[in-house]
Amino acid sequence: MNYQITINRVNTVDEIEEYWTNKDYIKLLEKFDYPDADDGDAASLRELLFMAISDFEPKDAAAILLEYKLSEDLNEGQIQQISNDMLLDKVCEEYPEIGLHSTLFHINQLLFKAYNGTFPNAKATIVECGLVPAEGENDNVLTKENILKLLNNGLSGSNLIKRLFDLPMTENAPFQEAEDILWDVKTADNLNYTITTSEYWLSREDIIASEFEGILEIVVDAE
Repeated sequence: MNYQITINRVNTVDEIEEYWTNKDYIKLLEKFDYPDADDGDAASLRELLFMAISDFEPKDAAAILLEYKLSEDLNEGQIQQISNDMLLDKVCEEYPEIGLHSTLFHINQLLFKAYNGTFPNAKATIVECGLVPAEGENDNVLTKENILKLLNNGLSGSNLIKRLFDLPMTENAPFQEAEDILWDVKTADNLNYTITTSEYWLSREDIIASEFEGILEIVVDAE
């Protein structure tokens, strides 16, 4: 099916504000030895958390956050290693398991802001785009795999997704990694989409066209 793709807006951000909830802040305050926090608004709880975090060594604070969010995915040794590595490198871009990149980004950026830049600063990209079928209406919600394949023609040849995943991006082949590359996809009408990912995967500079065409084929899994 042919699609007309329109890139309406591209934002580079250093945090996804809605990711951390009041519930998260209250639980984390307890872990950082501040157990009597009131259930206030997010801004006040966040400031309290930053104050509580500042009493800890950066690597120890990183370990607490990693244990809180990723204890089911990482063992104690991995948490200790990552908590050290986070001070030197953008682990949220370099960690081999890309399924953890999103959570590692949110942890990294909370620490970056709490310690005023002690941790490396990572970025996310938010793209607002129209993905409209050329022939009539379409009631199907596009998957993350569909969206990345449709964006291919508007991306620079140096884009990391295109370089690492040339075959699934350009041919009728499965692209399971798309689920982890795109962190979030929202749409209210199945035509206009807001997608969120790491700047590591997709930067503003990677998008070289504001309007272009794409062809979406049905992927057939191999038997």
